[in-house]
Amino acid sequence: MKVVTLVADGVAPFEFGVLCEVFGLDRSADGGPSFEHHVVTERPGVVATNQGFGITVPDGLEAAADADVVCVPALGSYGADGTLSPAVRDLLVDAEARGAWLISVCSGAFVLADAGVLEGRRATTHWMYAERLQREHPGTTVDPDVLFVEDRKVITSAGTAAGIDACLHFVRRVAGAAAANVVARRMVVPAHRDGGQSQFIETPLPKEADASLTPLTDWMLAHLGEEQTVEALAARAHMSPRTFARRFKAELGTTPAAWLTRQRLLRAQHLLEVTGLGLDAVAGQAGFGSAAVLRHHFTRVLGTTPRAYRATFRGADAADAA
Repeated sequence: MKVVTLVADGVAPFEFGVLCEVFGLDRSADGGPSFEHHVVTERPGVVATNQGFGITVPDGLEAAADADVVCVPALGSYGADGTLSPAVRDLLVDAEARGAWLISVCSGAFVLADAGVLEGRRATTHWMYAERLQREHPGTTVDPDVLFVEDRKVITSAGTAAGIDACLHFVRRVAGAAAANVVARRMVVPAHRDGGQSQFIETPLPKEADASLTPLTDWMLAHLGEEQTVEALAARAHMSPRTFARRFKAELGTTPAAWLTRQRLLRAQHLLEVTGLGLDAVAGQAGFGSAAVLRHHFTRVLGTTPRAYRATFRGADAADAA
């Protein structure tokens, strides 16, 4: 799969680095993905970053003509005044028209929006710029609270580190959960973060390590196959159910039930990829109880069935055998 990252003067090094880290390294020896990654710019040569140093980019936009994925990090010289060069606009419009994926990191969403590809789609960007993106592009539904949004092969992410979440989501979509986990382990980051960027705007960090819910969520992960009610979890955390639910939402950005369901889905994806267990056994180990419940959540959240997922990421023969 060919992945192209577009850069221009004013590019943010961290956001650019996230794309290079995920797509520029061959991790096939560890069971991870391998992408053909190219960096392109409108005028090949030295591209100035917003940190005062430059990067040399030898490839022009023509290298993106057959890309399967086009990535746009935060670019200082694009999206600032609502104008794009015709060449960059054509690159993005053509990519969308031929069915390529588009991924933006942070304010790179403005580049996609200015090219018109976010019209009629849901999207996000850094919380500082979400209101402006909505104001300047009223045809786009901007969600300021999430880490990333996927809408019809266009993925937009919130600020800075949320680009990692968006890229891992993409790897999971095209290569499976196991491949995404390989990348996450190499980057020493969670394979999936629940919640949204709102948790980073107003919620302070716990004053003491003891105040964190990390020990509890570790326990929840180790006991996914067991029933976990809010009342029981609150008792384990030595809180009232109401206080526990409020603390959980403040620290993790989502409800206990939503967090638990997502973790169970991730466990089920892993089991479907690496084992030959039947659907009832997968459902039991992941905590869904039955194959019917597993299918319900798979279809609702992932838009596919467990069997189709296994056929894609483990092979049709394995799915038939299971």
